[in-house]
Parts: sequence; structure tokens; C-alpha cells
Amino acid sequence: MRLTRKRLCSFLIALYCLFSLYAAYHVFFGRRRQAPAGSPRGLRKGAAPARERRGRGRTGSAASFRLCAPGWGCWAAGAGSPHPALKSGITRRACEALCPLQPLEPALGSELENGPHSYPDLTRRPRSRSQGVTGAHAFQTRVKIQDVVSNARDLRECSWKASKSPQEQSTLESEEWNPWEGDEKNEQQHRFKTSLQILNKSTKGKTDLSVQIWGKAAIGLYLWEHIFEGLLDPSDVTAQWREGKSVVGRTQYSFITGPAVIPGYFSVDVNNVVLILNGREKAKIFYATQWLLYAQNLVQIQKLQHLAVVLLGNEHCDNEWINPFLKRNGGFVELLFIIYDSPWINDVDVFQWPLGVATYRNFPVVEASWSMLHDERPYLCNFLGTIYENSSRQALMNILKKDGNDKLCWVSAREHWQPQETNESLKNYQDALLQSDLTLCPVGVNTECYRIYEACSYGSIPVVEDVMTAGNCGNTSVHHGAPLQLLKSMGAPFIFIKNWKELPAVLEKEKTIILQEKIERRKILLQWYQHFKTELKMKFTNILESSFLMNNKS
Repeated sequence: MRLTRKRLCSFLIALYCLFSLYAAYHVFFGRRRQAPAGSPRGLRKGAAPARERRGRGRTGSAASFRLCAPGWGCWAAGAGSPHPALKSGITRRACEALCPLQPLEPALGSELENGPHSYPDLTRRPRSRSQGVTGAHAFQTRVKIQDVVSNARDLRECSWKASKSPQEQSTLESEEWNPWEGDEKNEQQHRFKTSLQILNKSTKGKTDLSVQIWGKAAIGLYLWEHIFEGLLDPSDVTAQWREGKSVVGRTQYSFITGPAVIPGYFSVDVNNVVLILNGREKAKIFYATQWLLYAQNLVQIQKLQHLAVVLLGNEHCDNEWINPFLKRNGGFVELLFIIYDSPWINDVDVFQWPLGVATYRNFPVVEASWSMLHDERPYLCNFLGTIYENSSRQALMNILKKDGNDKLCWVSAREHWQPQETNESLKNYQDALLQSDLTLCPVGVNTECYRIYEACSYGSIPVVEDVMTAGNCGNTSVHHGAPLQLLKSMGAPFIFIKNWKELPAVLEKEKTIILQEKIERRKILLQWYQHFKTELKMKFTNILESSFLMNNKS
């Protein structure tokens, strides 16, 4: 009797083991074939396989996505049309019941709870304040390569199930049938090509650093469009929100600018930021301070790791207001790129940055042409600007009139400064630069002026008044060539004079220069200016990479 019991128990245990093996086979191999895995390069560190993600259910990472979420399929494949599950009116709970995959991003989940019609278009940026510049609008869906490769079936199955009745769904659960088996080969080939394209894009030009630039001063456009040679979308300069992307070295840059870029009203999904600010006057300083306080809060809550600032400083180099924000003084600004010859410049954490062209007056990016180089220019020199009483500009005008050279130069003086150009005045100014061999650059409040860089754009040699202006600007610990120490250190091929009394001799010499010599001189200037901008771009990037990446390692 005891022997019979032992045999019966052994038989039952064996039967149970066989049933367990059959059930395991049924779960892992019977329902559907394993989808092809993504390339190891396409998987982020710590990413889980598709089947493991499905086992997590609601307890997975809150930063990932349910694959059957309405709209996922169109953004993943770039189709631009809603997912079939969205059309069928499926809600979040129904989707979770049909496809127990990853939990939804909270920002997405709240929209799904209310049904498909409340789901926002996440691929668009707000273009005006009236549209509501919110974090949800700025949220950008991120899709992992392995999701595109291994989980395309899950998307299709979920949307297909959603269109069936509960009875039909129950029947299908017990059957060994793939509803997409008829065109599976074509679908698999298409998925493979799509995933390969995404993988190639992701691995081509691999970058180590991602930096977002917040352009909240007009000098930001000089950095992005002139130095980085980046494009902005939309191209309309009056747009509320403009953005662009560029890769330099190992760094992926993104740039945002416009009135709709407001603290707290757009998403911050990067660890490294360059903030471009205007600190010329009190009103601008107040606005810049609000941005720095916003950035400080992001650093404190660990949404931001590294911050650099490009500052249009005060023309007298009175910039004490930003001192408490610098990291060397206990703040959080690791790097400062400052315009004008500030005595703070040490090439360690404070660097000089060029003023550039007047982008606030819509001065364009100028492409060199054959005629710009080779045509005879009818004017010896030009000066179009405001004449202040008892200034060096007034002295310049007196000297031009005294020797009659004002008739050989394009001169247009005005008594009052105009912050904005009309289309006519901008065209006249550009024509004057293009048709003059020399551009006269007298000092204003500071020695450095927009006119210097604008003349370079058109191959007109700047004649620069090389004198220090009033204020705290001057020599630094690393440069002793003030003023214009950045331009001088990079070998600017300008004509520097200490007094406008030297101008008549310069103009007399200019009259004797033949066209071929002028052409060679224009080539040198245009090539130098292009080299100047390229060097600045690479230096800027190298400084960010050295500082931000090194701090990450430490």
C-alpha cells in the first residue's frame, strides 16, 4: 500500500512538471514568435527587453510610455496621423487592460483619462502667448530604438483588439492565431528598414554633451546664425518661438529664442544650459536677474547641472550685479562669456566674447560674392551714424569736411540715435558698406561697436579709433592690448589710428592703391572674418566640453 502511494505521488509530480514545461513553452513561444532585438547600440544603458517591460505593468518607470498610448505609433514612425487606438475611442484603463505594458508618463496619462479628443499635439511648439505656453505643449515624446524594432506588433495588436467586442476578444485569447500573419513578412521588412535608419541616425556623429542655448538677448542671434551658422525655424524674425539644432565637435546644441521663451513656461529636458542675457542698463539687468534666479532654482532641484552665461555687459564694464551668481563667488554660473574689455577676463572661467553685428536691427548674414570681391567701389570710405556734440565723431566730421574728403566718402550724419532701422535706412547702410573701400569706426560709449563687424561682413576695411573710453574697461591678467583685445589677439587686419588727424594721410594712401591690391585686401579681410567666427565656435565648444564633462566625471 505504501509503495503504491509513493508511485502515485511520483506520477503526479512528473505530470505537474510536464504541465509546467508545456505552460512555459506556451507563454514564451506559442503565442507569438520573438520579435527581432534592436542593435546593442540602440539600447540605452539599463533598458529592459520588451517582454520584461510587459511584466512590470503599472509599477514600471514613470518616465516611460505605454506602447498602445494614443498617438505613440504616429510619433514613433513619423506618420503624423493618430494611432488606430485613438480613433476607436480607447481610454487609458481600457488600453492598460488590453496591453499591460509600461505605465504612462503622467503628463500623457492625464490627457488619456479624458478620452482621445483631449490629447494634445506634442510635436508642436507654442508660437504665441495666446496659445498658452505650457509644459505639456513643450513636452517632447522620446522613442527608444528597441521599442520601434521589437514592439511594433504590440501596437498593432492593441489597436486591433480595441476594435473587437469582449466576446471576440475572449475567443481570440484562447486561439493560436496571429491576426497580422498575412502581411507579416512585408511588415517585418518595413520595420527592419525603419529601425536601421533610426539606428544609423542615432550612431552617426555620436555626441558626448547636449547643450541648450536660451537666447534672451539679441546677441544670441549673432552667436547662433553668424558664428554657429545655424538655422532657425520658423525663419520669420517676428515669430514668438524659434528654435534650431547644430552639432559642433562632440556637442549637440539646441537653440531657442523669442518672446514665448519665458521662465517656467517651457520644458527643461537637458542638463546643460547656456543663457544669453543683456546687462547694459537697469531694466535689462532686472530682467536678466529673473532668468538667473529661475536657473538657480533649477540647479537646486537638480533639473539643471551646468550653466554658462553669455552676457552683453555694460559699456563702462560695470557688471558687479552678476558677481554673486558666479561659481567662484559661491554661485552656480560656471562660465561667463562677457562682451567688452572687462578686467575680469582670465581665460579660466571668464572669457571675452565679441559684440558682433546689430541683429536687433535685422542685420543679415552676408554671403561673399564675386562682385563683392572684384568690383571697383565708388567711395573711399563711409560713415553713417549719430553725431554727438563734443565727441570724437564730431571731430571726425570736421576733418572730413576740412580736406574735402566728405565728397569722396558716403557720409550721412544724424543728430539723434534711432534704435530701429527702416527698410530704406538698412538698405542704404548695407549699400554704403558694399560700395566703400574703408568704413570709419569712431568710438561711442565704448570703443567696440557693431559697425566693425558689419564692415567685415562686406569686405570694407574698418578704420578703428584705437582709444580707451571712460569706465572700468581695460587690461586684464591675460590681455594687455585694450581696447579691442579679442580682435587684436586674433590678428584683425584693420587700420588702427589713435587720432582722427591721421585720417587724411590714410585716405591719400588709399587713393594710390590699385584695384588688384584692394581685391587681395578684401580677400584677406573676408577670410580672416570667417576664420575668426570659426575659431570662436570651436573655442566656445571646447570650453564647454572641458568644463561640463570634467565636472561630470569629478
